[in-house]
Amino acid sequence: MYIYNQLNWPTFQWNSEPLLPLLAIVRNKQGQLIGKMSTLGFDIRNEANLEILTQEVLKTSEIEGEILNKDQVRSSIARRLGLEIPGLVYSERHVDGIVDVMIDATKNFDQELSKERLLSWHAALFPTGQSGLYKIISGNWRDDSTGPMQVVSGALGKEKVHFQAPPAHSIDQEMKLFIDWFNLEKQTDPVLMSAIAHLWFVTIHPFEDGNGRLSRALSDLLLARSDGQSFRFYSMSSQIRKEHNSYYAILENTQKSSLDITPWIEWFLNCLLNSIEHSEKLLEKIISKQLFWIKHTGTIFNDRQRKILEKLLDDFDGALNTSKWAKMGKCSPDTALRDIQDLIEKGVLRKTEHGGRNARYEMTIPI
Repeated sequence: MYIYNQLNWPTFQWNSEPLLPLLAIVRNKQGQLIGKMSTLGFDIRNEANLEILTQEVLKTSEIEGEILNKDQVRSSIARRLGLEIPGLVYSERHVDGIVDVMIDATKNFDQELSKERLLSWHAALFPTGQSGLYKIISGNWRDDSTGPMQVVSGALGKEKVHFQAPPAHSIDQEMKLFIDWFNLEKQTDPVLMSAIAHLWFVTIHPFEDGNGRLSRALSDLLLARSDGQSFRFYSMSSQIRKEHNSYYAILENTQKSSLDITPWIEWFLNCLLNSIEHSEKLLEKIISKQLFWIKHTGTIFNDRQRKILEKLLDDFDGALNTSKWAKMGKCSPDTALRDIQDLIEKGVLRKTEHGGRNARYEMTIPI
């Protein structure tokens, strides 16, 4: 028996005693983060929003096994937000599709949900009507023409069924109840609604594919509503990706349990709290990066130097030396050494205590 087979479905229940203190901590962390970001300049907030949305799109797709090109995602988001940033690249249709969904969910968080809006989101996810090598129904509910909708894992012949969705003929009614609740519920905190909507939508599983990504988009919409702003300063999908084993386990357990969804909400709130705390560290990095470029507004860099500095500021690990510079810049060691010496003179790099032929360098970043 699945949760939707319960007599009073979808009247969810939860125990407030363990949840309210946790919700209070989450709300406090949200407020602190938003307050901190509101004191920063518009350019820094835009950069933070761009980075968080990029991570959200990358990770919500990665959860489903789809690896997107980061530069394409970043460029697609920047164009849709009207941000003028260097190095924009061409983005493919399926990248633009998931970006369109995320931008609509977070930028238009105060707009009502509708069947038409959900169908347009789904069509954007699958612009060619294909999911990988398979043709699917795009922009409409599933029809179960090939059998019941099941979530399975394992090798062919040894599949394990984790969940079977409600039959297709019930989707219209199920989604009407969901959409009405989504638009009309005013008593429940939006953060709790985010947890409930995520579980409810993915349990109905109204589409042939893309249900996980759309459930997370709906969660983000409600989290934006809880923040009261479209700027995103934390990425729930990034944290879910890190905790994906427990994510799938709690979903399966909840979908095979009663209408008491306290364990799911508790897991969701803890995941959200971890997401906010991780974002605080990421935002410190973004702020440091922006301060660096502000400090060096008038400094002249060649294209190779600028490209490598962006990498160093983003996610470079390990020690920097001339051979690594040459590899990243696709240049000779002599050219790499000239680049580095030039940046030392400009106060951008400095030599570490490690000397000798394999000298190492680090950035001088204003904090």
